Amino acid sequence: MNVRTLCLSILYEGDASGYDIRRMCTEGNFAYFVEASYGSIYPALARLEDEGLVSSRTEQQDGKPARKVYTITEAGRTAFAEELSEPLGEDVFRSPFLLFARFAHILPQELVEERCHEQLQRTLEELKQIYQAPAEHDCSPADHWVINYGRAVLEVAEQHLRTHMHELITMARAEPRKDAAE
Repeated sequence: MNVRTLCLSILYEGDASGYDIRRMCTEGNFAYFVEASYGSIYPALARLEDEGLVSSRTEQQDGKPARKVYTITEAGRTAFAEELSEPLGEDVFRSPFLLFARFAHILPQELVEERCHEQLQRTLEELKQIYQAPAEHDCSPADHWVINYGRAVLEVAEQHLRTHMHELITMARAEPRKDAAE
């Protein structure tokens, strides 16, 4: 999946501005699919509009600059369905914590233990957020399936952290890190 497909997916659900699309990509229902920045969303929207897959209109706002709102066209709906029909790429998972864990053996135990607990706390916060997702009767069966998939992944991550963080902590150096000035 790419930003173009992500924009079409959001517009498939309803009209949105570039700002709305970015917000949905970071904190909304689409936050788990593809990472998208303003620098990738607006060029994608411009190309989609040039291709006739979306249209736009300008909406005036009280006390704010006008905003450009995009609507998916019938051609856009067809193109979106076709893009979903293409073979899927591999899931992409990036984690700063996993890079940290990969090199835990060169770090002080106190730091490794602290970061493990921070990661567990972040995972618990994500689980809390996903459990606050709409109830089954408030979302589509497909949305409910995706929410449950996310819950399952986070629950496994939480369980692994709880049961194996001691291994990572044990790998770390026992002595505290010496200050570079010493």
